[in-house]
Amino acid sequence: MFERIEELERKHIDLGDRVNDPDCIADQALWRKLMKEYSALTPIVEKYREYKKAKTDVEEALEMLNEPLDDDFRQMVKEELNENKAKIIGLEKEIKVLLLPKDPNDEKNVIMEIRGGTGGEEAALFAADLFRMYSRYAEGKRWKTEIMSANESDIGGFKEVSFMISGHGAYSRLKYESGVHRVQRVPATESSGRIHTSAVTVAVLPEAEAVDVNLDMNDIRIDVFRASGNGGQCVNTTDSAVRITHIPTGLVVSCQDEKSQLKNKEKGLKVLLARLYELEQAKHDSEISAERRSQVGSGDRSERIRTYNFPQGRVTDHRINLTIYKLDAVLNGELDEIIDPLITTDQAEKLKGQYDE
Repeated sequence: MFERIEELERKHIDLGDRVNDPDCIADQALWRKLMKEYSALTPIVEKYREYKKAKTDVEEALEMLNEPLDDDFRQMVKEELNENKAKIIGLEKEIKVLLLPKDPNDEKNVIMEIRGGTGGEEAALFAADLFRMYSRYAEGKRWKTEIMSANESDIGGFKEVSFMISGHGAYSRLKYESGVHRVQRVPATESSGRIHTSAVTVAVLPEAEAVDVNLDMNDIRIDVFRASGNGGQCVNTTDSAVRITHIPTGLVVSCQDEKSQLKNKEKGLKVLLARLYELEQAKHDSEISAERRSQVGSGDRSERIRTYNFPQGRVTDHRINLTIYKLDAVLNGELDEIIDPLITTDQAEKLKGQYDE
């Protein structure tokens, strides 16, 4: 492992020289490319240098303990020795995590799709709750949320809603949210006070650029129609809504959130690109052996991943057997207490797979 890091450190030094070269700076495309590589290597190199210093401090302390010392100074050296030994163990773990292959989508924006499932109107209301939850989480991270398309229910919920969250590292944290979210509560429409169980499906798609997907515009059919539902005076008066069909796959995307047909088309194409990219990824992932595939980050939409129990005020993530009694805080966007353990578990599984091979 450390031979590999030595090579990375040498590469990091070389890149540092190159990005400061005036000829390289003059070529902005090359400079950005090299700066991206340099920035990606910097955390690994910095941790490795910390590791090497701690190793040197341990060696120096051991040498000092072989010399005649007074009791107080010997005790101080022993304490520093133990601190550096513990530091080395921690740094080794951090370095192993940093060396894990990066998910190429981690820095991308995300398109999230929430659909009401079992439970009718109650599922639609919970879909709206989840939309607010993710919107508030994004707000706390200073990310931007933009609705791509929405199909509202009669009593204020969402039959389905698609929205983009834009911000640094959005996909790296939200990718674990794909799956079935189950809610247990007394519905607002229930007069007898019985607890119902409803389900909502969440899909998290990395935003795809045209270069990520081989999209032939000849394979697309675009239909326009009049928007329906809430939306003001333009609803039902202009053909602003857009339906995009990708003929080879049968994928259909509708967008009517904007008053402008052009803007609806742009948003619809973004969603279509993300879905096509997901299909390509799923095909690639199916070729990877089950033993090497991370279960935490699999993104299987049919998997029940979480239950929100209102009577007990608890949230349970079934993938890592985590239960917290902070339902109100979670629905208010405080998701890190769930997402952080998911990331840690995912990293642990990947490390285990890497070192078992």
